[in-house]
Amino acid sequence: MFTGLVEEIGTVTRIERGLHGSLLRIATTAVAPGLAPGDSVAVDGVCLTAIEIDGTEFVVEVSPETIACTNQSFYEEGTSVNLERPLAANARLGGHFVQGHVDAVTRQRFQRQEGDFVRLRFELPAGLGRYLVAKGSIAINGVSLTIADLDGDWFDVQLVPHTLEHTNLISDKRAEAMNVEVDILGKYVARMLEGHLQVPAAESIVAISGEKK
Repeated sequence: MFTGLVEEIGTVTRIERGLHGSLLRIATTAVAPGLAPGDSVAVDGVCLTAIEIDGTEFVVEVSPETIACTNQSFYEEGTSVNLERPLAANARLGGHFVQGHVDAVTRQRFQRQEGDFVRLRFELPAGLGRYLVAKGSIAINGVSLTIADLDGDWFDVQLVPHTLEHTNLISDKRAEAMNVEVDILGKYVARMLEGHLQVPAAESIVAISGEKK
């Protein structure tokens, strides 16, 4: 479990692609020394397992399923990635609950300067609209953000100066493919409501009237 508060921007230094997935080597300053083999780490919001630690670099395995469902097929040597270690049980929750399970990949439509802030508009991936609400939470490339506005096929977020400086969200090179994870609480609520709303009409009538046939 993560919080969506990025600790550091790392750099992909090596990619070893195979028939069944790939290995990523990522250079860091602060994150790698705090990892041990077997630890989880969020890379652009994707929960991966560190299998090797080498000073200020670490290596993660990426499965074919992860490559297919995230932006990692776009990675190349030199790509900047957002990094976060898992939430400690005794730590403060500063963002929101982020699982590291990406729901979709989206593209950025535009960036607009608003004083010291930047507004970003993203395409709304199909099927995710029911989980989003204005002023609700969403994770983009592993960054916990608040939805400023939304419509049928897009949603906006506004980045504060700290987020601009410490994440990769305004990189034009990365704008075509960014990972999206909707708020897990919204998923559970939607699932619970589906269970009630999908009761057959005849059963609903019986339940309301108390009659049995």
